[in-house]
Amino acid sequence: MKTYQDWLKVSDRSESERMSFIKTAINEFKGSKDYRIAIDAEEYYAGRNPTITRYEKLIIDGLGQLTNDRYSANHKIASKIFNRIITQENLVLTGNGITWNDEATKEALGKNFDRQIYKAVRSALVEKAAYGFWNLDHLEIYEFREFYAFVDEEDGSIKAGIRFWQIDSTKPLRATMFEMDGYTDYIWDKDHPEGSVFHEKRAYIIDVSSTEAEGEIDSEGRNYSSFPVVPLYGNEMKQSELVGQRAKIDAFDLISSGYVNDEDDANFLYWTISNAGGMDSSDLLQMLDELRKVQATTVDGDGQLQAHTIEVPFSGREAVLERLEKQIYRDAMALNTYDIAAGAVTATQIEASYEPLNQKLDLLEMQLLDFIDGILELAGIDDMPSFTRSKLVNRTEEIQALMTTATIMDSDYLVEKIMTLLGDQNLVAEVLKKRDSDDIQRLSYGDDEGEELPPSEAE
Repeated sequence: MKTYQDWLKVSDRSESERMSFIKTAINEFKGSKDYRIAIDAEEYYAGRNPTITRYEKLIIDGLGQLTNDRYSANHKIASKIFNRIITQENLVLTGNGITWNDEATKEALGKNFDRQIYKAVRSALVEKAAYGFWNLDHLEIYEFREFYAFVDEEDGSIKAGIRFWQIDSTKPLRATMFEMDGYTDYIWDKDHPEGSVFHEKRAYIIDVSSTEAEGEIDSEGRNYSSFPVVPLYGNEMKQSELVGQRAKIDAFDLISSGYVNDEDDANFLYWTISNAGGMDSSDLLQMLDELRKVQATTVDGDGQLQAHTIEVPFSGREAVLERLEKQIYRDAMALNTYDIAAGAVTATQIEASYEPLNQKLDLLEMQLLDFIDGILELAGIDDMPSFTRSKLVNRTEEIQALMTTATIMDSDYLVEKIMTLLGDQNLVAEVLKKRDSDDIQRLSYGDDEGEELPPSEAE
């Protein structure tokens, strides 16, 4: 794999040598183990299990040759269990957005910053990493499979990188070379198979001076104090969350597919033929073909043809599937909400169920905070982010617990917490206003013209 030091050796050479290096680096990256895992992980995330997609049933035919099984069913049923685990982990941590100490921070980072963070975490969990490019006043996210980072051999930091994209092999290949002192755009197409410069190197920040009368007067380029692309890793091992889970997901999907295939095959009868010792394998295959095509066949002499059905085993497969699903969730430190939904559970039980997920999210949050700190440094912002995690709750118990503190807690805080539990946090301001209005009416019973208070209140 190419490193930052490898790039430095050609960075000051001719454009043709630079383009040759970039094209070679992209091809090497596409052939790497991490890239192949990222591609497969995206397939699992999309519910297209590549293992069972490539799986084919084989049999030995009447001639003794290995061939595809044309007779038995071969449904390929892929689950989206990997998608559920990743989506849960991402939404629980980032679904409520980021809270800042300074309200001006959110505006300075751009209105879609929270959505970009969600996108970055998704890519980091699924593919291994994501890369955030601070583009003057907003954040852009590049997925692992579209950005080749050049790591410094001395300190392990990223100091250069290639962002590349291509719709398919018949379309142009585009690439942007990010360096410390600017970026250059390249293109490889049918007119320029060896590549050409699409845009000359430019600084990351362009300051333009202008007047209304004269228009643009002067422009000056400048760069950031550090490399403006920051990596986000999904875990401390710097690997896709699919690693370690793939075999279990494959087994789950294959057993599910096998069960459906057996049910399909069971709809077709199998046959026994008496007094047919003279028939060989080719004769039996020919008879089965006739039965499938015309649903009839002939039997010579005193031969008898009897049909039989198959009862597909059920309980054993169900037990294995249930065990595999539990193991997948347990190893992923995820919460299987079906276990909670199966019965009435207390708030304490819900908290205990969330503990493995919370531990994993603590580790993920460390990675995310490092990433956001890098972006804030590039943006010149001094602030501290915090996250409000989403979770299931037993609302009745939670509200009852809050009400027991009513005599010692601030009433505004209680209203906000209760409305949040009810899922109506957007109505907090309206409820507080209504409450204050009702309080004023109770305290000022009567009107401004001196109406007396009722005797009970006057006393």
